[in-house]
Amino acid sequence: MSVRRAGLPVAVTMRHNAHYVEEIISRSGAAIGRMIPIEQLQPNLDQPRKDVGDLRGLTDSVKEKGVLEPLLVRYLPESEKYMIISGERRYHAARAAGLREVPCIEKDADDAEALELALVENLQRKDLTPFEEADGVQALGDRFGLTHEEIAQKVGKSRSSVTEVLSLRTIPDAVKAYCIELGVLSKSQLLQVARQPSEVKMRDVARRFALGMVNREQARAERNPEKKARPAIFRYVPPTKDFKLMLRFRKNSIEKEDIIQALKRILEQLEAET
Repeated sequence: MSVRRAGLPVAVTMRHNAHYVEEIISRSGAAIGRMIPIEQLQPNLDQPRKDVGDLRGLTDSVKEKGVLEPLLVRYLPESEKYMIISGERRYHAARAAGLREVPCIEKDADDAEALELALVENLQRKDLTPFEEADGVQALGDRFGLTHEEIAQKVGKSRSSVTEVLSLRTIPDAVKAYCIELGVLSKSQLLQVARQPSEVKMRDVARRFALGMVNREQARAERNPEKKARPAIFRYVPPTKDFKLMLRFRKNSIEKEDIIQALKRILEQLEAET
């Protein structure tokens, strides 16, 4: 009897350990892990990640230990080469390190599936900025018509996390550039920026975050100021319950003496009318 692995994902995860390989094989029966000459690989022109970033650290690691995580590729009969679905940074680092071949997992995928896998893999990177993550989530949802819940399942996040990160796309481009310039790039800070009612407020909160003049809790409190205090109310019901008395004061805090003075004025007015 086969044993289901704990945590087996509904969608294909992009961390290529034995667990991942078994999932690929169980779906298509055609996934093959093997070494492929680096000259037979070609980058994906539709790869959602356009900037591979600084590769110096990864290149040094590849020189010392090799490529530890296989690239995911698909075969293109027309060019007799393998297009990279995920693993572009490892590919470029391997070339820079002078490797002649790299470990790959071959996947039989059409254009749409290859793009989906690339988008999902891109979103599971740990070095994404919140803005990059928001753009990737939006692209995945738009391209494949996915709900927030479906996106969450594919990328291994909660639905609320997906909804939150998408809210960052409401930040105008000019404010995004301002936040990047100031170094305000933590997701918690940017969420508070996004929740401000105007671009002016967004810029102000970002500036104060950068200067250390406000923290996340203070920004949240400013966005949601406490409701205006309710007026104080005094209620009285006698044991006989034959009447009820309610006094509503304009101020929100009263003392016993305030109640006594109010009752005295009522009595004085009633006595004057008799």
